[in-house]
Parts: sequence; C-alpha cells; structure tokens
Amino acid sequence: MTIHWCGTGLSAIPGLRRLIEVGHDVVVWNRTLGKAQQAVGDLTQNLHAFDKDLLGSDLKAGDVVVSMLPGDWHVPLAELAISKGANFVSSSYIAPEMRVLDVQAKQAGVMLVNEVGLDPGIDHLMAHKLVEEYRASDANTSGNAVSFKSYCGGIPKIANLFRYKFSWSPLGVLKALRSPSKSIRNFEEFNVNRPWDAISSYNAPLPIAEKFEVYPNRDSLPFINQYHFADDWKVKEFVRGTLRLNGWTEAWSGVFEEIKTLSGSKGEVRLIEMSDQFWKENSYDEGEPDRVVMCVGLKAEKDGQTVWHKTYVMDAWGDEHGTAMARLVSYPVSFAIEAVLKQKLSPGVSAAPDNVDLVSDWLGQISHLAQHLEIVDHMR
Repeated sequence: MTIHWCGTGLSAIPGLRRLIEVGHDVVVWNRTLGKAQQAVGDLTQNLHAFDKDLLGSDLKAGDVVVSMLPGDWHVPLAELAISKGANFVSSSYIAPEMRVLDVQAKQAGVMLVNEVGLDPGIDHLMAHKLVEEYRASDANTSGNAVSFKSYCGGIPKIANLFRYKFSWSPLGVLKALRSPSKSIRNFEEFNVNRPWDAISSYNAPLPIAEKFEVYPNRDSLPFINQYHFADDWKVKEFVRGTLRLNGWTEAWSGVFEEIKTLSGSKGEVRLIEMSDQFWKENSYDEGEPDRVVMCVGLKAEKDGQTVWHKTYVMDAWGDEHGTAMARLVSYPVSFAIEAVLKQKLSPGVSAAPDNVDLVSDWLGQISHLAQHLEIVDHMR
C-alpha cells in the first residue's frame, strides 16, 4: 500500500521525512516540484507535480491520500479516495462537507481521518486521556460540576514587540480574528462575535508558572460529546481556545480596530495587504526558534469543593532539526497514517482516536517531541 502525501509546506516536512526514513512506500505530490525536492529530495526522488487527475490514476485500493494542502482541497481528495477504495488523512478540522461523506466512506470500507495534528489533534488525545482517568476515579460521582479548558498557541520563543511571529501566511490568523466562538462559562452558553471581546488571563502550570492571554476559539460545544462527557456531569466551563503571549492584546489593539471596519471585497483586499505587511515585519528569521504551549485541563467539583483536577502541560520549541510547530503537526499525522495502514481505525469520517491503547501510544511518542510534557495533578 502506498502513501500519497500531498503538500510539502513547512508544517508537513518532519512527519513526511519520518515516514520515508522508516521505509514506507511514499509518493510525494506538491504544486511546486522544487519545494518538494528541497524538502525531501535527499531521501526520495518519487516526487510529482500535484495534479488531481494524475493522482487518481495512480491511486489503488487500500492506499492513503494525505492532504497537507489548503483546506479547500481536503473534500475533493477525500471524495477521490472513496471512489478508489483508498483512505484519507488530514490534520484539519472536520468541515460539514467532509462529515457528510461518512456514510459513503463506511459503505466503501475506507477511513477518512481528520484532526490529527497539533490543535486539533494532540489536544484531543489529552482530553480523551483526562476524561478516561476521571471516569475511572473515585471522585467521579453523579452531579459533579465539571470544567474543561484547552488552550494552545504557537508563540515566539524570543518575544518581540508585536508579541507574535508568523511561520506561514498571516492571512489565516487575520481571518480567524473575524470568527465568532461558542463555549460554556458559569454553566451557560457563552457566545462571542470577535476573540478580543473575550480575552482573559491564564496561569499555565509550567515548571516555572507563566501567565498568558487566552480567548475562546470556534465552536467548542460539539466537543463535549466528542470527549465523551457523561450525561450526569454538570458542565460548568468548557472552552477550547487560543493562547498568546502576555501583552498581545495591547500590541494588536490597532489590528483589532481596523478589522472591525473591514467588509466586502475591499475588506478582503485589505486583509491581504495586512498579511503581506505582517509577514515582512514579523516572520521568523532563519533558524529562529518558535515555541508551542498547550494546556488541557479537567476539573471536577462537588458542593463547591474541587475533588479532581489534572492538567496536561506541553512546552516545545524549535531546534536545529526544525520548528516545534512542524514537529507537533506532522508527526501525529504520520502516526494516523500508520494506524490506517494497520487497520486500527474504523471506516468512516473520524477525528483523533479515543481508543485507549492508541491514545497512550501516540502520547508516549509525542512526549519525545516536546521539551516538556507532563500531567499536573493539582490535588497533590
């Protein structure tokens, strides 16, 4: 069975190289052959200019199509995979158009695996592990108030005045600032039109405690079921959000004010202009280390008293082998591909696995990708 890896952007390379180095049959497809050659040309010459029709002619039943391309390619490639009896893997969120392919994928007996990068991906694994441990604990009793917080951010290891640096086009970050979010705060649904309307402080339980700014991201509510919260848990807080360096809000205040005024085609043009400017002024220099911080915590309270509270804390930064972001996005993708090849996942559309053995295995491998990864037990 062959792995057809599509896209050799910065966040794709470490996991792709790993698969080639351990001996998998990998065909690399990229829109620019020169970039593919630069990324993995020292390991393989099985490189092709990306073309959906050519890919389709090479695709065989049981193969795996990996999309590390822009998001609008995921569904077409998943549909192509289904038509050929092949499987599909992507690190991106499951779009509604992807989810509707579930029945077709099950009928074809193929796996369409998504949300297996960093965020979403590693955060899902941590959440499943925490929920599993809490469910098995003596503290798990009916009616407990349960709070869940999951924050992740790619931030500069060496802080700059803008309190942020870009490892790829800033356009996605700017567009995300225009997106509403849903979460739960104080037992009620908490809706926010713009992230800066809900910025708060978060003390990360790192070895040396550090304060960050955080805000809710996207719609957190579907993940209550995805993480298998019990029906008798009273959900007090539930948020999946973005983490930024302290001072980010102040540094970006002018950006927020301008984004408020943008609309229509002129607004889109201005966003692109801003993106280009930010890339010139605040992208990472060659060899400059990035940093990724992720904190995923679950707390249970009974009659106002905390009875169970643990937090996964991960801190990683770039080294001579590449960026932390690239490692933590692409390695889990490679783990998912191997799970597909070994038939360890079920047919249909799915996110990062909740299988106890796979979760433990993947988290064990991920522990070697971060400079710091632990579960903090706040009750000790």
